Amino acid sequence: MFCWQCEQTAQGKGCQTFGVCGKSPEVATLQDLLIYTLRGLSQVALEARKLGISDSNVDLFICEAAFATLTNVNFDPESITRYINWAIEARERLKQQVRKAGGNTDFPAANLSPASTLEGKLAQGRQYGIQTSPAPNADIRGLHWLLTYGIKGVSAYAYHAHRLGKHDPKIFEFVEEGLAAPLNDKLTLDDFVKLVLKCGEINIRAMQILDAANTEAYGDPVPTKVPLGAKKGKAILVSGHDLKDLEALLQQTQDQGITVYTHGEMLPAHGYPKLKKYPHFYGHYGTAWQNQQREFAAFPGPILMTTNCIQKPQELYKPNIYTTGPVAWPGVEHIPGEDFSKVIAKAQEMPGFPADVQGKTVMVGFARTAVLNVAGAVVEAVKKKQIRHFFLVGGCDGAKPGRSYYAEFVEKAPKDTVVLTLACGKFRFFDKDLGDIGGIPRLLDIGQCNDAYSAVVIAQALAKAFNVGLNELPLSMILSWYEQKAVAILLSLLYLGVKNIRLGPSLPAFITPNVLQVLVDNFNIMPIKTVDEDLKAILG
Repeated sequence: MFCWQCEQTAQGKGCQTFGVCGKSPEVATLQDLLIYTLRGLSQVALEARKLGISDSNVDLFICEAAFATLTNVNFDPESITRYINWAIEARERLKQQVRKAGGNTDFPAANLSPASTLEGKLAQGRQYGIQTSPAPNADIRGLHWLLTYGIKGVSAYAYHAHRLGKHDPKIFEFVEEGLAAPLNDKLTLDDFVKLVLKCGEINIRAMQILDAANTEAYGDPVPTKVPLGAKKGKAILVSGHDLKDLEALLQQTQDQGITVYTHGEMLPAHGYPKLKKYPHFYGHYGTAWQNQQREFAAFPGPILMTTNCIQKPQELYKPNIYTTGPVAWPGVEHIPGEDFSKVIAKAQEMPGFPADVQGKTVMVGFARTAVLNVAGAVVEAVKKKQIRHFFLVGGCDGAKPGRSYYAEFVEKAPKDTVVLTLACGKFRFFDKDLGDIGGIPRLLDIGQCNDAYSAVVIAQALAKAFNVGLNELPLSMILSWYEQKAVAILLSLLYLGVKNIRLGPSLPAFITPNVLQVLVDNFNIMPIKTVDEDLKAILG
């Protein structure tokens, strides 16, 4: 195997024997074959579009299947094999329509027939992996995969939005364009740079419709105190990102004597008014995804894992964990729809919490509407020099020791600065009391990585209020990345022309020195150094 799509890839170069994430060589190779199959399907879908033929089911399937290959989502070879087979079936149906309309379907990737055996599929997958993918040089190969990983992030956001009834055909069309692009040997390095930035543009649209989907379904988030303790009684823990799954579970557990808790990136769900109305939706348990093996083992009820980020379940709690959507792990029961009766039955079997557990509280709900409602006070505080600077400290968390940088940064940020945060990177410091500035909390949790659009809107609104460009704001971005949604967000920031982003804890393995130099020259993107060095460079 060879996989370099996440920040923690082995030795910063690529996992070659077994994935740091827990992905087996078998799964990695099948995922390579799935991506190649999706490239062929995308070629046919693009040809169909030229003829006025489109299939929304195919569009959505491509996004879901690409999402399944994102880091820490699907580790089940049987599940990935099903995605491959479904892709072939969808491709052949679409090819028939294209041929009837007089279109071309003679694309090598679109004519691949998967082997009938697992060994045969693995042999095929090895032909279409990262190192064997067509590219004239290392720089273009790196851009092929930078684009592909950005598209995986876009696909995740589009999938979430579609589940709540929101979609934009332009997003699906670009996903297909970007997946097919590495098969076109006529495209130059400059062409791929443009496609990468276009991916950032499309990702903004995907995040925008996801934001609309969430707020229309559940209301605009409001500042909310969330207890980190627990209530006596039966319990279910929900992790991942999917609010629709959480809503379905809350509906099904009404009057069941079960308390529902969030874990990881589900924490911001407590800020949505239409989810807050459920009295048995109580608090938050645990921290970020990489701590789940310890935290899940201690939880006295079942765990529902929606979307990413699942880790290898310990045998101790493996019978108590369930997956849904594109998530899968061998030997873990998968729930294909939204009927969570098995999870509820398991909760009734398990002991639950024997007594109330006291704990801290944390604040969530500072999404775009909440922050913009006090924008006037924020602007005034800046003008009066009560607020000197804003830091956006967020992104994906991970297990590397170097990630302690982010907590240290927040702790050392001067008291006349405000920290905006989003995504699971905040779990390094989410329970710290930083106080406030004139009633404005110094730590503002914008939400999940899925809520990154809120950060964009807030920054744009502040720039308008001060009548300056984004790069002239007293705002610095200190970002951590781990997986491909973070890649898509980074591309969106680059598309917006945001400069001076500090990125860590290490730079992507798939970005070659030459491509990195392009990013440095155009955007002054830079790796994090030490906290003291970076604060001095930013604040003087």
